[in-house]
Order: sequence, then structure tokens, then C-alpha cells
Amino acid sequence: MKKTSLLFSVLLLGLTGFNPAALSSGLTNSSYLQRTEVQSFIKMMVTRHQFKPGELEQWFVAIHPRPDIIASISNPAEKKPWYEYRKIFLIEQRIKGGVGFWNQHHALLERAERETGVPARIIVAILGVETLYNRYEGRYPVMESLSTLAFDYPKRSAFFRGELEQFLLLAREEKVDPLSLKGSYAGAMGGPQFISSSFRRFAVDFDHDGKRDIWHNPADMIGSVANYFKKHKWQKNQLITVRARVDSSHVNDVINKGINPYYSLKELKKMGITGMIPDKTNIKAALIKLDGTAGPEYWLGMQNFYVITRYNHSPLYAMAVFQLSEAITKRMKKIN
Repeated sequence: MKKTSLLFSVLLLGLTGFNPAALSSGLTNSSYLQRTEVQSFIKMMVTRHQFKPGELEQWFVAIHPRPDIIASISNPAEKKPWYEYRKIFLIEQRIKGGVGFWNQHHALLERAERETGVPARIIVAILGVETLYNRYEGRYPVMESLSTLAFDYPKRSAFFRGELEQFLLLAREEKVDPLSLKGSYAGAMGGPQFISSSFRRFAVDFDHDGKRDIWHNPADMIGSVANYFKKHKWQKNQLITVRARVDSSHVNDVINKGINPYYSLKELKKMGITGMIPDKTNIKAALIKLDGTAGPEYWLGMQNFYVITRYNHSPLYAMAVFQLSEAITKRMKKIN
């Protein structure tokens, strides 16, 4: 090892946080294999999962820290107010694309809905929000993304080391080269943008061809999204969300309960919060506040809204999926 490379490694190991400026000034030339914490990770993979040391070393020597990944994860779209976030997803390209995808794969979508109870429109909207129906799967090598976040993003390093572990297991199980797979800056993959642990738990071989291919196979994409929601307790034929009227001093208390449905509609009504639906005491809801162009928007999120947030924990994301699904359905009815 050259002295300059050794110096770079020592500096990198001494960082308490991630320094994009330091990386861009030269540290990107050092492979992850030089790092002591990576050597510890390799030993763990060998001991726990019987990987071959030489194979792991070959992969880690080929990848480097990515400051652009840290920059991206530090500024997610979910930080935007709703009126700006909505503009990203409620656009003609996604609506028209959703209609085309639905028409092209209607038999698969109908089967998925029949077997899981998850509406075709929600499956289509997820794929539209995530990758514009598999047009934009991501440009980052997944192993490089996960390694950057696992070893140079202290805020969530434990989570991403777990995902890196899951990713290498996934690659071995699916018999693919881990250096060949690309995804988002956070390591999400394929049309549905599953992280590695989600792939291993929820991806399905929907067309029974012996592979779980969420990168190129629409059947597996559709089946995997439907299975994800089914496993997260999607309620068939139940409401997702409705606009709410608020005349209450309890608004903040109810909002602070979070997005997991807590109050019955009857309880909410007593507090001056009503939904644009008949009262049904057996239905529970959460109160969602969004920043609209004309001021706050209030919505009641039911169990299925909460299930959508299991895909992405932001209520903005769940609302974008819901409203895109409504727009696609409306366009489908108009056309057909």
C-alpha cells in the first residue's frame, strides 16, 4: 500500500461523520477493502453466512465511497411541502403511463387483485411513483450505495449494514453478481424499488418461471407489490383516505398520535373532526395534515393508508400514491 493511500485510510477511519468535501478531494480513490470496519464486516459474513473471504474482498476492492449518495439521502423529496411534493407525481406522464401499463398488463393485475385483495390501481400507482413503470430503476451500483451508507453515514449505519448483509445474501440466492445490480441512492431495486430485506421477505415469482425478477419481469413486479401490501395487512374493499372537516381544539393532539389509525370516527366526531363519509364506529382513522396551496389540508387516513406508509413512512408518499391511483382510474374510465 502506498503511503498516500494509507494516509487517506487513516483519515477516513478517524472521521466521526461523513465529509463529502474530503471524499471529493481524493478519498474516493481508496477502496472499501482498506477499511478496518469493512474487514470486520467481511469476517462476520464469512462466520455467519459462510461466504468466501476472497470473493468478498474482490467485491469490496471494486467499490468506493460516493459523496453524491450522502448528499441525496440528506435531502429527500419528503422534506418538501405537500403542494410541491404533489407536483412531482401527479403529472400527465405518470397518469398516461399508468393507463398504458394497466391496459398492457390487465390480466396480471386482475389476478394479483383477486389473490391478494390489493386493488390494481394501487399496484399501478406504486410502480408509477417509484420508477415511472420501470423506466427509471436507478443508476447507482447497489453495493456501492449500501456500502457508502453503511460505513460513511453514521446516522443510519446500523440499518444500512443490515441491508448490505441482506443484499449479499440476496445476490447469492438469486445467483447474480452483486456488482451488476443498480438501484436508487438508498439501495432500492427494480420496478417496485424494494430494499434488500424487503426483497427477501416479499418478492415473489408471480409467473412461476423459477426467478424473482423485479428488474425486468412485470409479472414479478406486480405480484411482489401486491404481496408486500397483503403481508402488511391490506384490508380488501376498505377505504384508504377521505378529506376531513376540522372544527376542534384537539387537532394537534390527534395529529400527534401519528399515522397509525387510533380513534374511531365516532370519537373523532365528538372532538369536532369529521370525514366526508357516513359515521361507522368500527372504522378507525388517523388525522393527516398537509400543506396545500390554499392552506392546511386535513385528511382521515384509514388502515389502508397506513399500509401504504409501510412502503414509505411519509404520509406525503401515501397521499401521492392514493391520488395518482385516483387520477389513473378516472382516466381509464374516461377512455374505456
